[in-house]
Amino acid sequence: MPTNPLPTTLWIPASDEATDTPAGHVLPDWAVARAELEFCARTGHRRPGMLRVAIADTGCGMDARTSCTAHDSTGCAQTPGRPAVILAELHPDTVPSAPVSTAYGPGERGAIDDGWPGFFHRAHRVLPADGLLLIAARQRRESGRLTDPLGLLIATARTAGFRYLQHIAVVHGHLDGDRINPAPPDPGTPELIHSDLLVLSPVRTAQ
Repeated sequence: MPTNPLPTTLWIPASDEATDTPAGHVLPDWAVARAELEFCARTGHRRPGMLRVAIADTGCGMDARTSCTAHDSTGCAQTPGRPAVILAELHPDTVPSAPVSTAYGPGERGAIDDGWPGFFHRAHRVLPADGLLLIAARQRRESGRLTDPLGLLIATARTAGFRYLQHIAVVHGHLDGDRINPAPPDPGTPELIHSDLLVLSPVRTAQ
């Protein structure tokens, strides 16, 4: 049975908001602030803070090398060790371009804890039942063409027990009438003027 695609929401910075993307991150600061406002301090759904993680590689021990920043400027009460919202920014060089095998086999003990499958499983364990996982990613150039990682990321997240709720396109540039003045986040991909923000929620099995 065919399924209807989720609608895409467009986020565009205000004219006075800087579009620069900090080194090692995917989203500009204005988009992070908006994500915090939308998902951490939503009226009637106050959540205990947002953890922003910048993932630069998926090798063994990736968690120890991942930069983490706790955001609590909205006044949400913090719950130590258990954020209700995780914003994971995936560096383009780390996003998958082919399915990752998580099957155990000879010499593969613990393989499911590596790479993106392991990340999504760990995030599922950390988040509370009403928590949210926000995945920020963008296309990268391979063999002269831009490749889109979203399909594989969503499939891997669903395998780990997440439900895909929303797709947000974050524009890198300002509106000028009916046009966009682009501000590409990566000089190597000047045609890329948006990043993708996926909103996922953990599915819990009834006990």
